[in-house]
Amino acid sequence: MGDALWLWVRSEVRETERRVAVVPADARRLVEAGVRVTVEESPRRVFGVEEYAAAGCEVVGAGSWVDAPGGVVVLGLKELPGEPAALRRRHVYFGHAYKGQGGAAELVGRFAAGGGALLDLEYLTDEHGRRLAAFGYWAGYVGAALAVLAARGELEAPLRPTTRAALDESIRADRDPTTALVVGALGRSGRGAVDALAVAGISATAWDVAETAELDKAALLDHDILVNAVLTSTPVPPFVTDADLDRARRRLRVISDVTCDVTSDCNVLPVYDRITDWDEPARGLRRDNPVDVIAIDNLPSLLPLEASTAFSADLTPQLLDFDGDPWERARGHFDAAVADLG
Repeated sequence: MGDALWLWVRSEVRETERRVAVVPADARRLVEAGVRVTVEESPRRVFGVEEYAAAGCEVVGAGSWVDAPGGVVVLGLKELPGEPAALRRRHVYFGHAYKGQGGAAELVGRFAAGGGALLDLEYLTDEHGRRLAAFGYWAGYVGAALAVLAARGELEAPLRPTTRAALDESIRADRDPTTALVVGALGRSGRGAVDALAVAGISATAWDVAETAELDKAALLDHDILVNAVLTSTPVPPFVTDADLDRARRRLRVISDVTCDVTSDCNVLPVYDRITDWDEPARGLRRDNPVDVIAIDNLPSLLPLEASTAFSADLTPQLLDFDGDPWERARGHFDAAVADLG
């Protein structure tokens, strides 16, 4: 693994984020393999900091990564705070900065200014482009469950973190006549969505690449629920447009956009212009024949224990091989983004 890796697990700044990239059991594996692991205190993380201390990790104050030695690799999940303006060190997290999203150029510029680097977890892939660590299954599971609750008029706000058992109990039914379509059904998120709908007593229509190549728009709009689990890195024709929502005979009444590419040219659902959140999980569109949009960009944090455990199991082997090709590929995406700044 070359020079010994020093991981610095930072606290998350988002109030609703309770997940963590590496759980205590896997932190112990890393420590035993010779990785130095420092973990910041966090009042929200699903695992207590004492569990990391017991696993052999050093414990430091929240936000102290800004003063960490230059050689550390800062590991997180969601966005960094706005300061410092210039970012040093290598950072591993979901930066959402390589598909033209809002604020992407500014973020890449902060790394360029400080001499740091963003190794975006979305671009940690194998040689075939398949992501090696992802929250997709639980994102799809929660996104579909919330859509069911919205369709039944039972979605309460604000949302609160829960467990799979409790979430399943809230949606469970032997049979529900609600019709649901999952687009991207063969991927991680799509499989999670189909599984959640099954718990709710709904046999989902499952579409993937073959079905979206020549989209049957009338069939899509004839479902009560649409769960979008398609992650694309290149623009494609949209699945639902404003004109579609204006159709008088539309049945569709709940859209759960698991992908949340709202500010990107890759957005396949250009019918809304901002994400929703835990305080306002569903936003209504259209006065006549209304449709609710659910577009929460940290859905798996509603099941923080299950989601963190599964993600950590995927990520830990990659951290144990931090000089491997997947990390080089991730670095290549960052270098290309810096070059695009001009």
